Amino acid sequence: MSGIYIHIPFCKQACHYCDFHFSTSTKKKDQMVFALCNEIKLRRPEIDDHQVIETIYFGGGTPSVLSVPALKFIIDTIYENYLVADDVEITVEANPDDLTESYIKTLAQTEVNRLSIGIQSFFDEDLKLMNRAHNAEEATKCLSVASKYFDNISIDLIYGIPGMSSERWKENLQIALDTKVPHISSYALTVEPKTALASFIDKGIIPPVADELAQQHFTILVDTMEEASFEYYEFSNFGKSGYFSKNNTAYWQGKQYIGIGPSAHSYNGNERSWNINNNTKYIKALQENELPREIETLTNTDKYNEYVMTGLRTIWGVSIQKVEDTFGITYKEYLLKQAQKHLDEHLLFLDGDILSVTKKGKFLSDGIASDLFLLNLS
Repeated sequence: MSGIYIHIPFCKQACHYCDFHFSTSTKKKDQMVFALCNEIKLRRPEIDDHQVIETIYFGGGTPSVLSVPALKFIIDTIYENYLVADDVEITVEANPDDLTESYIKTLAQTEVNRLSIGIQSFFDEDLKLMNRAHNAEEATKCLSVASKYFDNISIDLIYGIPGMSSERWKENLQIALDTKVPHISSYALTVEPKTALASFIDKGIIPPVADELAQQHFTILVDTMEEASFEYYEFSNFGKSGYFSKNNTAYWQGKQYIGIGPSAHSYNGNERSWNINNNTKYIKALQENELPREIETLTNTDKYNEYVMTGLRTIWGVSIQKVEDTFGITYKEYLLKQAQKHLDEHLLFLDGDILSVTKKGKFLSDGIASDLFLLNLS
């Protein structure tokens, strides 16, 4: 067993680009915490007694909206019901405006040993466009304070923002590197349907997101991080040696995990399940000791496609032998046939048994993976 993910479905305000499940009303925070803990208990029979929890990850939403005692209560519930590894990685996603020194200091006194901070940008104009709850001063201040109490800190940055020049993106990266954080996750701004960002673009209030700009920023990102001796271990993630995210790495390597909370997904190797994305209905179901979820049994083709997608996003690539051993010779032959044009165009390369994306192909990795998907086998 790899880990437990806990979805905290609350935010102070809605970021214009976000389509994750959350509520800006925190009236039911206490009820939600008890519901989360009850689901943690009810899900215990899903894993064997000898299986060890290697990671615990609080995502959202905004987990730092919860008080430290509330987070501690959830952590204690996990420890009371599961076998937790001595070197477990426990991550809390947090926003800079929540990270007062008192909050950080108290959090550091719990089992939490990793912070993932949603900086997104160190410039106020970008933060305002995205409707983030913090400002640039809070972004830099919280990192200065957090580094006194936590060694393992990751920050999120967004590129491809309308109006963000390449120079400002370079400045963002330099400020991040100057903080000495050992891990940086960076994502292109995407326009999701039914978000405020999509509406503002449709109305001409905000310029469209340009793929060309995002690709320029991506190239700058990769070059800058490599020069700073960060390992580019997944499409959106860069880490110093020893600071790769154990939680995210487990996802990409196909390990099992339990997702707790409204909208959270779970995976056990053969099935994928997801909880209802309604806070009120989720709480009500858990009060009645019911698990409000749907379950999908994965076919061999589903598993193959997922392995290709996740493998090509990482430094570990896709093992041709593993494809044959796990899925059969037909899948192996199909993979090699579909990969050939990308090999010819130097977007993929084959190093012994491992099929990987070249530096040239990195920005196109999801599209390349879709070309390798197989749709008509069970």
